[in-house]
Amino acid sequence: MNYKQKLFLYFFVIFALFTIGIYLFEQSREREHKTDALEEKLDVYANIVNAILVDSGGLSGVTFPPLEGLGDAFPENLRVTLINLQGNVLYDNEIEETAQMENHAQRPEIKAARTKGKGSDIRVSSSNEKEYLYYAKQFNDRYIRVALPYDIQLRHFLQPDNLFLYFIITFFVLMLLLINWVAGRFSKSIKQLRDFAYLMENETQEVKGEKHESTKTRKSGIFPSPLHPFAPSSINSQFHKDELGEIGKKIAENYLQLTENKKEIALEREKLLQHVHSSDEGLCFFAADKTVEFYNGLFIQDLNSITDETDSNPLNVFTDNAFEKIASFIANTEKTDSYFETQITKQGRDFVVRVNMFDDKSFEISINDITKQEKTRRIKQEITGNITHELRTPVTGIRGCLETILEHPLDPEKKQYFIQSAYNQVLVLSELIQDMSLITKIEEAPQSFRLETVDLGDLLTNLKSDMEILLQEKSIKMEWKPNEKIVIQGNRNLLYSIFRNLTDNAIRYAGTNVNILIKKYNEDKDFYYFSYSDSGVGIPDEQHLSRLFERFYRINEGRTRDTGGSGLGLSIVKNAIAFHKGTIVAKNRAGGGLEFLFTLKK
Repeated sequence: MNYKQKLFLYFFVIFALFTIGIYLFEQSREREHKTDALEEKLDVYANIVNAILVDSGGLSGVTFPPLEGLGDAFPENLRVTLINLQGNVLYDNEIEETAQMENHAQRPEIKAARTKGKGSDIRVSSSNEKEYLYYAKQFNDRYIRVALPYDIQLRHFLQPDNLFLYFIITFFVLMLLLINWVAGRFSKSIKQLRDFAYLMENETQEVKGEKHESTKTRKSGIFPSPLHPFAPSSINSQFHKDELGEIGKKIAENYLQLTENKKEIALEREKLLQHVHSSDEGLCFFAADKTVEFYNGLFIQDLNSITDETDSNPLNVFTDNAFEKIASFIANTEKTDSYFETQITKQGRDFVVRVNMFDDKSFEISINDITKQEKTRRIKQEITGNITHELRTPVTGIRGCLETILEHPLDPEKKQYFIQSAYNQVLVLSELIQDMSLITKIEEAPQSFRLETVDLGDLLTNLKSDMEILLQEKSIKMEWKPNEKIVIQGNRNLLYSIFRNLTDNAIRYAGTNVNILIKKYNEDKDFYYFSYSDSGVGIPDEQHLSRLFERFYRINEGRTRDTGGSGLGLSIVKNAIAFHKGTIVAKNRAGGGLEFLFTLKK
């Protein structure tokens, strides 16, 4: 049975019981009213009989002649009985031998008349076996009882009128129709709510890749009404405009809002997961009972780099000795801080491990490989120390020269010597500042360099002309092959500094009677490939080759004093080539000398 049928049945039973009760109560009341009316007639008859007896002088003899001719005044079937206060029958117009009749003191109507003054009863007479409606009334010294046969005529008189029955049946049918209509309205709203619930359940199960048994039953026809699509724009038209309809509409609106919120949450969760996967930190989320909820691949990679076990089990973070501090912090139930951080050094790498505790006792562990940052920090410290060292020498020289001039009387020739020495140190200091400024500008403001079309042949010709004197002093020959036009879209000053610093490096460190060869040995659609080589002494210890481009790096400190220079030339070369999207490496030539291989973007 569906909801409508059940609701109709419930209301039918309740209203039927109510209607039957009303009918029976009304029938009883009408029967009582008719009985009362009939008893009023019988009371009149009893009073008339008593009046006749009083007029005739009361009870005398065994017969009552005054009552013999009453047939015209009373109904012909009226039975009249006189009974004394002791219950003995004195007269009965239906029974001649009254002396043989039983004592009537215990008759119901007599007992009622004795206590209430009058009484009635319907029963079969024991004298003549006829059923009567008895009415008895007590007078001074007697009971006068009148009775009418309880025959078909009397029964019909006491039977209630059927008009009320017809009315109540008609009213009951109308109420059933009204109940059916009301049940239909209730049922339609309930059915819409049910259909909506099954529709949402079906969509949820399809999203999960499952089919709920109730959904199968719903589609099999046990619930015959079809599912209706509940689009946000049609919600108001799906439900009736009543209280249940309002509830259904609100439920549907809330569900659709919840669905949209779930979609947004799922989208944000997907974004978060993508962010976690692409994060530079290894991340793992744990529930309060230390079960793993989610982790990215970098977490396992860094974890395996630290722990002795090489597998994909994030729980190793609680068992490996390297994470002893982390495990101790998590196990401490009395901790007040929700954040803990420690640094672990393993396999020559540095890691920062952090723990974030959440309100629900779940927590997050992150592992961050800071090896590069530590290296950068150390390099910065070295650079700071190198800059201090490089500045100390010229500044000390300048100070010594000036103090000598100021504190000692000098002849003009010596005075000029110290002034010239101080000036030379100022030039070294100025060159150092210019080189540092150039490197900083390349790294931090590359957009400030203007790009133009540069012919490398013209640039190298100008370079050779500018450095002709220095080259001749060391008997160095500089050659460019092949002698073809090569054009690069770049910055002329930076391109010039590349070849200028490489040449300075060769002049200072390669030795004398050296040949410098610059050549383009390859090209593709994006790059030119160059070789800059000399036939000098090279670098005997090849472990220095990978560090030649570091700032202020020198193979030995003595080279600074002997040859001068800021120690930034090759660092400028590397940064200038990087500005032009290229790379550079250094190697020893097989026949002796040093060779730089680099690329420049066309």
